Amino acid sequence: MKWFALIILCAYVILACSNDENTKTETPEPVNTDFAKGADISWVTEMESKGIAFKNSNNVTTDCFALMKEVGMNAIRLRVWVDPTDGWCGKEDVVNKAVRAHNLGLDIMIDFHYSDSWADPGKQNKPAAWETMNLSQLKVAIADHTKDVLNALKAEGITPKWVQVGNETRNGMLWPEGKLWDENGSLNRWSEYAQMSNAGYDATKSVFPNAIVIVHIHNGWEDNVWWFKDFKSNGGKWDMIGLSLYPQTEANYTWTQLNEKCIDQIKKLGDTYNTPVMVCEIGTKQSNESLASQILNDFMTKAKALNQCAGVFYWEPQCYGGWKNYDMGAFNVSGKPSLALSAFK
Repeated sequence: MKWFALIILCAYVILACSNDENTKTETPEPVNTDFAKGADISWVTEMESKGIAFKNSNNVTTDCFALMKEVGMNAIRLRVWVDPTDGWCGKEDVVNKAVRAHNLGLDIMIDFHYSDSWADPGKQNKPAAWETMNLSQLKVAIADHTKDVLNALKAEGITPKWVQVGNETRNGMLWPEGKLWDENGSLNRWSEYAQMSNAGYDATKSVFPNAIVIVHIHNGWEDNVWWFKDFKSNGGKWDMIGLSLYPQTEANYTWTQLNEKCIDQIKKLGDTYNTPVMVCEIGTKQSNESLASQILNDFMTKAKALNQCAGVFYWEPQCYGGWKNYDMGAFNVSGKPSLALSAFK
């Protein structure tokens, strides 16, 4: 009987092992757990000054920074202008907003435009006070401005996690000295641009050695591997690559195609340069909440599955009611977060 029982036991073990082998599943791909889910809400103080209120899902008026955290954000991005005419996004305004974000435990990205107003692909205007400066003087001005703002944050006990040195600088910065090319593609001022960018990089490290310095370009769905190759060959430095993606703004592509193209670029850039990639700006049309939610959930799901992707920031989600004629906010007409922001939960 003992031998019979032993035979039965062995047969059971063999069967169990066989069944276990047959039910094995492939190990899932690793998911990036250190993922920034953020928003640029730089307009918020100007909006508050105009009496614009923000409400949570229960229709309760709520501080906008707290509301960002409530909808799933863990980080805030703030742009900096050198000497804005109305003060908004100047040093004092930026520090005040950074304090509010810091007090809620939100990580902070500082986005230097190195201009008195908007710097973007179509314009990279020098601040008025820098207008007559040559390259050497501009590098000093960039460094001084960067350190001035960052030291003001440091005095408040705030350490930004990320610092952008320039905003959407795929075409260069501080034109004309730092303009990469003209309409004929003939300028080729890579060296000048790289020196300017590096002035911001080095200044950042002198105040916050552990800050992650981002070089940020637009059209994150296009092939940008060549761009960073040229930048690097001219001595350009970065810790992280920043991209912008607005999936509904290209007439020749669907949003699904642009999402896929950007995801592919994140992989290629991350692998080619062994560096993380941040989507510093994303936005969707607010007229269709359901579609906006579909677009963002699709992109966020794919981005979070990439080890190369450091996070995603929505650009000015708190806009509603025709503010500045901007139509890609993510709040509805009642001043509450729209369905689009479900992607950040």
